[in-house]
Amino acid sequence: MATYVITGAASGIGAASRRILESGGHTVIGIDLAHTDVTADLSTPGGRAAAADAVSEASGGIVDGLVCCAGLGSLSHVPGGTLVAVNYFGAVELVTALKPALERAGGASVVVISSSSTTTQPGIPENLVTACLDGDETEAVRIGDEVTAIPAYPASKLALAWWIRREAVRPEWIGNGIRLNAIAPGMIDTPMTSGDDLDPELAKALDFYPVPLGRRGRPDEIAALVEFLLGPGSTLFCGSVVFADGGTDALLRQQDWPAAWNPTPEELTRHFQAKT
Repeated sequence: MATYVITGAASGIGAASRRILESGGHTVIGIDLAHTDVTADLSTPGGRAAAADAVSEASGGIVDGLVCCAGLGSLSHVPGGTLVAVNYFGAVELVTALKPALERAGGASVVVISSSSTTTQPGIPENLVTACLDGDETEAVRIGDEVTAIPAYPASKLALAWWIRREAVRPEWIGNGIRLNAIAPGMIDTPMTSGDDLDPELAKALDFYPVPLGRRGRPDEIAALVEFLLGPGSTLFCGSVVFADGGTDALLRQQDWPAAWNPTPEELTRHFQAKT
């Protein structure tokens, strides 16, 4: 049986992934702000380092798989910079810090949670994506605060997907038997889309968010994909970004978004409403 690490393990996709992996007999070390094995704030470098140290001690220095589910959404009042710090740097720096433990497993798998908003939401600030990929957290947080959470969310998730694709094929990762892949969920029924802290005006856009399947996804549906990408049936996956969004990406990504469009919540709602 394997030892897996999951960030954001206390709720949503992280909690569902923990359940499915533990039901298979695996050991899971959860990381979250509370109510799990390792308490850590992944919005800060110190919190990420503390999480990596705690995981290394709890796992005996060998980690078979890492799942980065911790993240902040754009529909609450969270600052855009904090969102970027958690969604991008909180994932990338933890993956990097746990690389030695993943190498020792001799065939480890890393799965990060990106988002289908990377191809379906217009107005993604390219300079924010670039700052993330350059590893400039100070600049990325500054831009995130400037543009606010709505554009910062898909930018952070796009940067995360591109980081996975860039790093996955490098010798220091796949050459050491570590596979890096990403999942791009659509609208999933989690606290990020139905929690008590959502801004009611921003949340209105979700009523018109186009999902050809006709419903929101369930956390356990993404968890099943996590289990697959960690397991032996996915050994040909390297640098893949797997969309699981009920058809939203297939419906919308054929359009060419206006590069300079930075929609207001009302404009975004009208846009999605026109697609339903």
